[in-house]
Amino acid sequence: MNLTCESKNIDDYLLELNEVDYSNPIICALANELFNPLQTEIEKVKIAYEFVRDEISHTWDVQSKRVTCNASEVLTFKEGICYAKSNLLAALLRSEGIPTGFCYQRLMLFNTPDKGYCIHALNAVFFHSLNNWIRLDSRGNKIGIDAQFSLDKERLAFPIRQEFDEIDYPLIYVRPHPKTIAVLKEHKNAIEMYKHHLPERI
Repeated sequence: MNLTCESKNIDDYLLELNEVDYSNPIICALANELFNPLQTEIEKVKIAYEFVRDEISHTWDVQSKRVTCNASEVLTFKEGICYAKSNLLAALLRSEGIPTGFCYQRLMLFNTPDKGYCIHALNAVFFHSLNNWIRLDSRGNKIGIDAQFSLDKERLAFPIRQEFDEIDYPLIYVRPHPKTIAVLKEHKNAIEMYKHHLPERI
């Protein structure tokens, strides 16, 4: 997968945003708990990634109706769909000066094309020590999904099946895609949102 940056300025991938509110006290407190100056860049990314993947529930998996969006909100309630979880991972890593962007896939929403498609969010992280962007998917694992921290070969939650018109989008966005944020802001019931209202294309 040949990834392309939306911005040539690496510092753009450190911006604080409404959705990536890493100055919020709850984010700062978690960062102080997770990170220390002796950790390497790689160690920090792995720790943050595994925290968001494992400690923040995917809303659909737990069948919660709550919709979360901003990183601080996701951490407060410890749940969110992939759009929200990617905001939290970006916030934790950007708070440590580690450039982090947003990437997307188009996937079947359930098991067959007739049940529709959705846009799925993940993150791309720039490792200064490797001079390379690497995608990580903090969606959360369950039976049939085994995303892992990996520096040599991507181990994402969902392999793309081109025969079903699934798509890997190569662009690394500075900000969460507006369609993903809009759907989170427009709905109050996460289950209904997930089944019927997720965007199908970028």
